[in-house]
Amino acid sequence: MRRLLCTFLLPFAFAAASADGPADNQFDQVRRIPPPGIALPDETRRELNDGVTQLGAELENLRRTLTNQPAALARLPDVQVLHKAVAWALQYHEFFRTNELKAAHEQLAEAHHRIAALREGKTPWLSKPGPVALGYVSKIDGSVQPYGLVIPASYASGTPHRFRLDVWFHGRGEQLSELAFVNDRSRNPGEFAPANAFVLHPYGRYCNGSRFAGETDAWEALEDVQRLFPIDENRLVVRGFSLGGASAWHFAVHHASKWAAAAPGAGFSETADFLKVFQNEQLAPAPWEQKLWRLHDATATALNVSMVPLVAYSGEIDKQKQAADVMATALAAEGMELTHLIGVKTGHSYEQAAKAELNRRLDALAALGRDPFPKSVRFTTPSLRYNRMAWVTVDALSQHWDLAQVDATSQADGNKVVVLTKNVNAFTLDISPGLAPFDVRQGVTVELDGSRFKLPPPQTDRSWKASFHRESSGWAIGPIPSNALRKRHGLQGPIDDAFMDAFLFVRPTGQPLNAAVGNWASNELAHAVEHWRRHYRGDVRIKDDTAITEDDIARHHLVLWGDPQSNVQLGKLAGELGIRWDKTRVHTPAAGYPVEQFVPAFIYPNPRNPKRYVVVNSSFTFREYDYLNNARQTPKLPDWAIIDITKPVTARAPGGITAAGFFGEKWEWKP
Repeated sequence: MRRLLCTFLLPFAFAAASADGPADNQFDQVRRIPPPGIALPDETRRELNDGVTQLGAELENLRRTLTNQPAALARLPDVQVLHKAVAWALQYHEFFRTNELKAAHEQLAEAHHRIAALREGKTPWLSKPGPVALGYVSKIDGSVQPYGLVIPASYASGTPHRFRLDVWFHGRGEQLSELAFVNDRSRNPGEFAPANAFVLHPYGRYCNGSRFAGETDAWEALEDVQRLFPIDENRLVVRGFSLGGASAWHFAVHHASKWAAAAPGAGFSETADFLKVFQNEQLAPAPWEQKLWRLHDATATALNVSMVPLVAYSGEIDKQKQAADVMATALAAEGMELTHLIGVKTGHSYEQAAKAELNRRLDALAALGRDPFPKSVRFTTPSLRYNRMAWVTVDALSQHWDLAQVDATSQADGNKVVVLTKNVNAFTLDISPGLAPFDVRQGVTVELDGSRFKLPPPQTDRSWKASFHRESSGWAIGPIPSNALRKRHGLQGPIDDAFMDAFLFVRPTGQPLNAAVGNWASNELAHAVEHWRRHYRGDVRIKDDTAITEDDIARHHLVLWGDPQSNVQLGKLAGELGIRWDKTRVHTPAAGYPVEQFVPAFIYPNPRNPKRYVVVNSSFTFREYDYLNNARQTPKLPDWAIIDITKPVTARAPGGITAAGFFGEKWEWKP
């Protein structure tokens, strides 16, 4: 493992990830996250409330004014995010420090300045060099979300070229409200601000290690920046420290071919060992939970680091050096040696000389840029959620949660591609225009797991594409039949996967099968609404079951609460889903469960729109106990579960988990 040991200490340090050791391992005594805020004087609260109310009215008036000015209207979220930051801090008692009162007044004032500029069709905050807080509207729940951006002076001066962009993921902050985030991102350029580069600071929907909606947040924020500014897609760098280091490990490994370089610092790179080392936690995961660790564990898919230049950093005496150490072991098993910069006698912070060396290496890698067409692709994944690497897309697996692998190498000499696969049932090779290395006058030979196929030559724009799928007799040319019910990217489970895209809660209005089911569903629905707001910083879209339209079904994953009698939408689908539910029993092929005691929670393609999910009686599946350490924020339920509602609801589970498991690759029942 390559190391650089450095000795000069920075005059600051990062706060260690919040954890109370053994106290945060007691699931029956879980502290609240976010914590309660400070009390505000009545006069201060009234003054801020008046300011929020006035700003809200001006925003609504501005929206009407800008109806015929789409460019200005598109930047309305830059104002809305300031309104939300102050409004939510007031409404949910999330002022944590007295100096945040000054920040609230400043954000209201800045919102008024932006409104005045938008009325004139201007956006001066997008051309001023330095840090700025911006916003976008998320597709997931329609909420306005903040992000920070550092605009380089060379852009503000009109330099005509495409710019490098670094994505920097923040550390854990249990008090990181929108107000605190916007305040910091409006004035602080951050740990790294390379010359002639934009730096994107995703909020990540608070404090979740950029998982699920937090991951989607980073992509949505990046897309917003790319719409606004001339960003070079071949010079994107991903980096972060502490919790942000965990995010960087995740993005580097699962999306390796998108980056010119990656630089995770500290954090965690897997689940089990980190929780033992850092949290001193005795783990006893259910079999499905342990299997689902592979969804985010960078160690499980360490092979993908072969697709991105990566430089890790750790302080020599930092507990979270563990993240790079276990990755070094995983990489060694794949024949790779980790580049690991280490600050001598340094704890949980960057050491000055190591930081300078890290910058030197990343600057060189960013200047070189990523290879838009790597000759060889080595790719492994346990799930179709992460199904693409460079010009290889995995379309179907033989078995989810077992590692799948594709090794593909293009050979210009001979117009040939050699592909080896493992646990893959369908895949596509797709080379973008201008990048195909083959002779356009000759066909392309594909050698696939020992079989040979002759494919057409590249098109004249130098693009080339071919798909393959398995049949009973072996590999065949062409995509897998599109109308077949099967697991596919974005439609592969587990339950938590539904909350990475647009979803809609469907509230029951009818009489429940029995009082116990009705009370449990009502309480879990209320819990889900509150904890989506608290943990993922949005208000869920919610409608009565009797008000659901075809447009709702087309646009959203439907999250159906209640039972087939109380929820008309669930009643319509009850016989077409993977688990059947009638007036007396919840039926699986393995057993029947009395409705007085048991409720199913599961995910399944919506029979009325198979491109979207139906989720029954569940939001994201980790709960209050798991908020206390971000490495715990993994799926706690698989595709389906049978819940004993006579068992207590806890900070870890919605009741007793009597049985749980995964559907098969065609969404069939699996014992």
